[in-house]
Amino acid sequence: MDVFLQQLVNGLILGSIYAIVALGYTMVYGIIGLINFAHGDIVMVGALVVWTVCTALAGSGMPAPLILLAAAGAAMAVCMILGVSIERVAYRPLRRAPRLAPLITAIGMSILLQYSAALIWSKQYLALPELLQPTPYTFAGAAITDLQAFIFLLACALMAALAWFIKRTRIGKAMRATEQNRDVAGLMGIDVNRIIAFTFLVGSGLAAIAGLMVILYYGIGHYFMGFMLGLKAFTAAVLGGIGKVNGAMLGGMLLGVVEALASGYIGDLTGGWLGSNYRDIFAFLVLVLVLVLRPSGLVGGPASERA
Repeated sequence: MDVFLQQLVNGLILGSIYAIVALGYTMVYGIIGLINFAHGDIVMVGALVVWTVCTALAGSGMPAPLILLAAAGAAMAVCMILGVSIERVAYRPLRRAPRLAPLITAIGMSILLQYSAALIWSKQYLALPELLQPTPYTFAGAAITDLQAFIFLLACALMAALAWFIKRTRIGKAMRATEQNRDVAGLMGIDVNRIIAFTFLVGSGLAAIAGLMVILYYGIGHYFMGFMLGLKAFTAAVLGGIGKVNGAMLGGMLLGVVEALASGYIGDLTGGWLGSNYRDIFAFLVLVLVLVLRPSGLVGGPASERA
């Protein structure tokens, strides 16, 4: 039972990160029907901006929380500008193009961001300065640190705030109207271009926070770190129901738990041969099963048929 609880805790923390990244995928798909494969690399840029700011301020004498707050602010600013710029330059001109064109463009933007980051930050693994000393706690036999608890609670707060924003605010209602039918939303007086740009702005801001979470959780950054994270977050979005905000939240959490439990228990059954080193297998096995058995996802509906 202790092993189960520990893996469950690990899975929920990891799943909360997947869920935050998956929100960016599902929001963009819900609005314009595009799978933005560059989103994981925006997370990578956010993480590396956090590393840059933390490295620059590590010896300044500033308290660690202020350094992390400054790093988060800088990462959000860079990622938001980057996300809106990508939408304006790369995706908007192809909005009426055949579906294959924006998909290829998204893959091209992903590669461009990766190698631009390699030029700026190098291809080396970058270790985050030890600004924090996580304090471990034991709860019902499972170990958790205050940093892990912070990541989980922050993710839950962001998801709840986004769900409230989309459901209750005027801009959120405009986003839902644009998702239903862009042409009709435009006839009703909604500035569709502004709403789409705002969606990319919010998604990129969440990507920056996810980058902060990832680099705090693992302690290292790398120019290629967004690729696998992005694919897993996309898997989480498909699992929950691509285009559905609540589906991205649910899918991210479930994927993290499935990955943690599978890598832990199957690793024990195989004597470590098929364990944590092969945990990515389980994430993509979930993707295949969902696409075969329930393509619309757990909470998806007819909107998912656009994929």
